[in-house]
Amino acid sequence: MPYISRKDRKQYQEVLNSLAEIIPKDRMLRPGHMNYIVSLLIEKVYGSEMRYADHNEVMGFLTCIAQEFYRRKTSPYEDIKITEEGDLTDL
Repeated sequence: MPYISRKDRKQYQEVLNSLAEIIPKDRMLRPGHMNYIVSLLIEKVYGSEMRYADHNEVMGFLTCIAQEFYRRKTSPYEDIKITEEGDLTDL
């Protein structure tokens, strides 16, 4: 996950907690809201006149977020489900 100092994390915690409380719990609505929030945050941080290096930077950290989420959260979940439900080779 994001490896920034604990001191730096504290400045975001309150606003992130507040934001998380208002994101819809409905699985049909939640992805659009999450996409909107992340996209708008990128727009606000980088501005509307992004250059190639900025696009490259954003694509890099979005890719890393996806890969790290898969490695830390999704893969262990899949391992649990394989144990509970059986693997594809068990068919």
